[in-house]
Amino acid sequence: MKRLFSILAITGLMTFGSVQAQETEADTTAAATEQVQEEAPAEEMAVVETDDASEANATFTQELKKRFIEGGPGFMGIVLICLILGLAIAIERIIYLNLSTTNTKKLINEVEDSLKSGGIEAAKEVCRNTAGPVASIFYQGLDRHSHGIESAEKAVVAYGGVQMGQLEKNVSWISLFIALAPMLGFMGTVIGMIQAFDQIESAGSMEPSLVAGGIKVALLTTVFGLIVAIILQVFYNYIIAKIDSIVNDMEDASISLIDILSDYKK
Repeated sequence: MKRLFSILAITGLMTFGSVQAQETEADTTAAATEQVQEEAPAEEMAVVETDDASEANATFTQELKKRFIEGGPGFMGIVLICLILGLAIAIERIIYLNLSTTNTKKLINEVEDSLKSGGIEAAKEVCRNTAGPVASIFYQGLDRHSHGIESAEKAVVAYGGVQMGQLEKNVSWISLFIALAPMLGFMGTVIGMIQAFDQIESAGSMEPSLVAGGIKVALLTTVFGLIVAIILQVFYNYIIAKIDSIVNDMEDASISLIDILSDYKK
């Protein structure tokens, strides 16, 4: 119902706005017609100025494409591959970690209530119906409960390590691309400088155009490498913070589970 009301409200606002726009347009048409001849020269000048401004100010995408081509397809392409692969892994990890996040307090309360009302099997059923590593750890601890509290605690610790490995899967590749992108950029810069000096040697003279062009192309690879590293570093830090948060929840929940099992066994 809320979504329906929102759609109706948006539709009403759009309709009201279009009606008012039509009325305003009808009111101003006559006045605008009278001023056409007076404003024609000014409009022509404005059009010319707009065209000049649009030609002078290229869009960000066009400028980026231009700089990318100037940097050379060799190293720039490799740096771009690092960005694409790093972003793909980062997005996959972010989705996985968000799906792995569990409301641990709610889960602990449900497991405790199920133990009191239906026993171990009812608590295990709650864990089976809950997604996330915390529920999986709870299930392993409940499954080993018949062998004693120490056995259940060992199972929780061991399976917690397995779940931590799943959370940190492929994260090392992101750190590799963070380190690799600027190094590739620096390598492209060094190679570009060497090529610039080769051109100077071939020309036999120190022409500013040869030096400036070669240095500009060489530095572009470094700039793009640093940009890629900065972008991936932001995603990497978010992923690490998310993993730490989930691991802390796992540890706290594991302690609570052991306490619950100890009380239940008594």
